[in-house]
Amino acid sequence: MRPRTFELVRYHDLSGVSGTGVVAEGCVFTDGSVALRWRGNNPATAVWPDLDSVLAVHGHQGATEVRWLEPAEPDLGSDLDHLFGAPHSVRPPSGIADPAGLPSGHARGWAGARHLR
Repeated sequence: MRPRTFELVRYHDLSGVSGTGVVAEGCVFTDGSVALRWRGNNPATAVWPDLDSVLAVHGHQGATEVRWLEPAEPDLGSDLDHLFGAPHSVRPPSGIADPAGLPSGHARGWAGARHLR
């Protein structure tokens, strides 16, 4: 997971202070904490414990939404868990002959193949 950036877009300004449109930009860090930077005539930066806390205070009862600036990363952990659940054995391809028959000076075994160097 990586930090993810966003904009706060306000459609209706209930307070009459920050206006409408993109009013702030922010970043959600990997631990869930949020840094938020307000735009406009009175710029300020604040750190919040999570995005829900930001929206509870600045969401203006649904008049403000989060616009993500990049797509979410897929959660590959659950898709790959089956690969690591049991030990895997690594075997050379079946087409490799006895490596003892290779001329001297050549790496022995399939792991020493030229394309793996």
